[in-house]
This record gives sequence, structure tokens and C-alpha cells, in this order.
Amino acid sequence: MSLLLPLLVFLPLIFAGVLRLPLGLWRCRASTWKVSLGVAAATGLIALLLAATFDYGDAEIQMRGSIPWIPSLGLSFSYGLDAVSLWLVLVSAVVLLPVVVLASWGEKLQVGASEEQPGDFAAFLSWVFVLGAALMGVFVAQDAILFYAFFELTLIPAVFLIARFGGPERVRAAMTYFFFAFTGSVFTLAGLLYVGWVSAEANGVWSFEFDALYAAAATMSPTQQGWLLAALLAGFLVKTPMFPLHTWLPAAHEQAPSAGSVDVAALVLKIGPFGILKLAIPLAPVAAVNFAPVIGALACVGVVYAALCAWVQRDAKKLIAYSSISHMGFCLLGLFAFDAGGIGANGAIFYMLAHGLATGGLILCVGIVFDRFGTRDLTRLGGLASVAPGLAFFFVLFAMTSVGLPGLNGFVGEFLTMLGTFQSPTGVLGPAYAAVAATGVVLAAIYLLHLTAKIVWSAPGNALSGPEHTTEILKTKGKLQRREFAMLAPLALGCVLLGVFPQLILGPIEQPVAGYVADATAIANDVEPALANTPIPDSSPPLVAASAE
Repeated sequence: MSLLLPLLVFLPLIFAGVLRLPLGLWRCRASTWKVSLGVAAATGLIALLLAATFDYGDAEIQMRGSIPWIPSLGLSFSYGLDAVSLWLVLVSAVVLLPVVVLASWGEKLQVGASEEQPGDFAAFLSWVFVLGAALMGVFVAQDAILFYAFFELTLIPAVFLIARFGGPERVRAAMTYFFFAFTGSVFTLAGLLYVGWVSAEANGVWSFEFDALYAAAATMSPTQQGWLLAALLAGFLVKTPMFPLHTWLPAAHEQAPSAGSVDVAALVLKIGPFGILKLAIPLAPVAAVNFAPVIGALACVGVVYAALCAWVQRDAKKLIAYSSISHMGFCLLGLFAFDAGGIGANGAIFYMLAHGLATGGLILCVGIVFDRFGTRDLTRLGGLASVAPGLAFFFVLFAMTSVGLPGLNGFVGEFLTMLGTFQSPTGVLGPAYAAVAATGVVLAAIYLLHLTAKIVWSAPGNALSGPEHTTEILKTKGKLQRREFAMLAPLALGCVLLGVFPQLILGPIEQPVAGYVADATAIANDVEPALANTPIPDSSPPLVAASAE
């Protein structure tokens, strides 16, 4: 079964290359779409096979494998899964990749001033599959350089999806995203190379596998850990995105095609928190505890500031972009809460998945509205419930999930992250941070209910009125197609199912998450560290001694 993991990553990557071949098949939009949907379904089936054979009671990395790459430098294609990675892979491969391919049929790919040409659709889908492969590569990598390669690879297809197939300001939006992400990632690479050098100095052999780096980092002083944490967070916080490194996201969302926006919002934003959990906190636990109040303060500012920005937006997609910035602040608070029960960190991972489903659904709904009526301007829309009741149902469901309505998965994530923040030890986070975050919940209710009221229930705007929009025409336009139902229903089902049965995720991830934050939690709560990452023999003093310096 371990061979299924590289197949999961390389199948969409290979297919992306096939889509760029000069084949006559790809000049036909329908044929391209059907074949792509089949490959997406096959990728999802592989992920389901992995889930069926996974031992959910085992906190260790499973299905390990390693393919040598450059042995002299300790580089290999090392892969494996724990429960956290598995759930991210399942959401990526089983739900979002097929959904994005389904949604792509409705994309009007106007490249610049030119109408869509034969082959443009194949090029568009090839970048979608490259992005999907890169994201799954991030989640399964067990080698730091491989992780970084996939982490950086996510940048390329996202930039091309925006720059080639986006709106009028697409090039500027794509370049802003590129410079933010690439600059931050350079520092992240420097940090990974440094901890690899520390490992090589102690062992005499280069290795970038996570286990070796965890052991090496346990011997580092608080000062070394501080610099390492800063380097890693430079890349991870841009992708999260955290205030004030968030400014690329609203423009990217506004200009990106709907299918690209779903991938960015639902998955690209998750690799930042995933990297923090998997690398930043375990490699620099002392520094993570020391700097948690600063990160928590910036997260709180982001929660409130982005919510206020969302409140005044006229473009529905831009409003959703600011809501994502606000919501990801909750994830950061949960990750850096270091409460004794690990409630915050578990809530953060749950919230990542919940946000991906809800926000992906909202973006798809807005994309359908734009496709039907040619605008996302809230002042020009209204009356969706009367002309498109099916679409209005899904729109309201996803909005209520993002608000945090009890019974839906958004409520579980928000509640756990705030509870963990409230119970965080004195000097780390605490009740004051939770109180500020709670205002973000109130503001989210205001701007999301405002969005829903304007689009769904208010009087029809000029985009839905006039002699060319009779009741019969509007109802014909508003009728939900089977393809659209097929792409919205799985996301809606996930929001409800995980809201009612959150233990489906919380149970399996509890032990792996606890392992990643064990040392930082022990330091924050002033108890003897668990030292889950065994120090290298005959090296510097272990973590407990370093933390006393």
C-alpha cells in the first residue's frame, strides 16, 4: 500500500503533463473535461484505498517509503501518512479535486482580450492538476527538502492560473502573490538547511528526514531556535496568511477564476498552518512558546481587522477573501495556545478542514451567480431565493457554516480554538486573546449575514431586473444544473456530517497532534518536556537544559 502514496502524487502530475501534449483530443473542451474528471475520480479512489487500510489508532507515521534521490546529500523521496495528513489528503483528493474539475466546465476562459481558444481549457486543467499534486505532496512528504519542493511548487500553478486566466488586474495580483510567497519561502529554505547542517554536524551524515531534524533541533539553544522559528514562519505565515502578510490574498481571490479560488482558499491556505504544526513548533518548541504572545496578538489583529474589511466590501469574492484571513487567525491562536489538553491545536486542524469545505462552497456559489448574472457586486444582486432556490439553499448553508452556527463544522472549529486559547497558560495566550477573537465571531456573523441578505433575500438588483429579465427567464437561469448540484452537495454534506460527528476527525488526529506540540506544551505549562524527539547522543545539552538557559 505504501506505493499508493507516490502514485497519489504523481498520477495528477503526470496527467498534467499529458494535457500539455499537442493531442487533438485536447482541442475538444468536452473530451478534455470528461477525461480530466475520470483522472480526478481515480485520484480520489486511491485516497479512499489509503483511508481504508489506515490504522486510525496508531499515532505513528504509516505507509512509510523512501526512494533515493541524492544519497550523498541525504536527499530522498521519503513519504508517509499520519491522521492529520490523511484527512488533508482525503479532503484534497476525494472532495476538492473532483469538485474543482466539475466546476471548471463553467469557466469562461477569456485569455486577455481574446476569447477562449482550443487548447486553453486543457492548459487551465493542467495547472489545476499540478496544484493538486503539489498540495498532496506537501501533506505526504517526510523529508524537509521534498516538503519544501512541493511547498514551493504550489506557487507556480497558482500564479499561472491567476495570471493567465484571471480578471483584468490578473497580472498584478499574480505578481503580488509571487513576490510575497517566494520571498518568505527563501527564508524557510534557509531555516531547513540550517537545521539539516546541525544534524549533519552531530551525526556526520546529511539527512533531511523529519525524524533526524526533530532530534537535531532538540539540541539547539533558545537563541538558535528563535532564529529558526523566524525563518520557518516567514514562509508559513505568508501562505496562512497572517496579518500583516495577508495583502496578496484579496487581490488574488478577486482576480482568480472560480476553480483556482477554490484551491487557493480551501487548500493553499492550509499548507501554512500544516507546516507550522509539522515543522515550526516541533523544531523550535522553546521559541514557539516565547513568541506565542506576539503571534497571538497579530492573529487577533488579523481576526478583527480582516472582519472589518470584509464588512465594507462590494465584491462578494473579495469579501470571502477577507473572511478567510479572519478565520485563519483562529487557526493560529489554536496552534500557539499550548493548553494542557491540546484543545487549541486539535481545534486548529479541525478548523482548517472545516474552513476548506465551507469557503470552497461559498466561492463556488458566488461563481455560479457570476456565471448566471455577470456580476459579483452586492449592490447589483438580490432576490436569489425567488429565482434560484436550490442555489440559495447551498449559499445559506455555507454562509451559516462560516458564521459558526451550532450543528455545522465551523462551530466546532471556532469553539475549540477559542476554548484552547482561553485555557492557554499565563504568559502564553489566555482569556484576553480569546475575548478579542470572540469579537471576530460577532463580526463574522455581521458581514456574512449582510452578504447573504444582499444576495439571497433583498429585492432584486439591476443585474436581475429590467425587461430582459422576466420571471420565466430568471427562473430558467437560476435553475441549478446537475453538475452544479454534484459539486456543491459533497461540500454541504461534509459541513453537516463533521458538524454533527466531529469525532470522525478529532478522534484520529488527537495523538498525532499531541506529539507535534508535546515539547512546546510541556514548556508552556512548566512541566518536564515529553522529549518525544530524542536528542542525538553525544551532542549539546537536551531541550530541558536549553530551555533553562
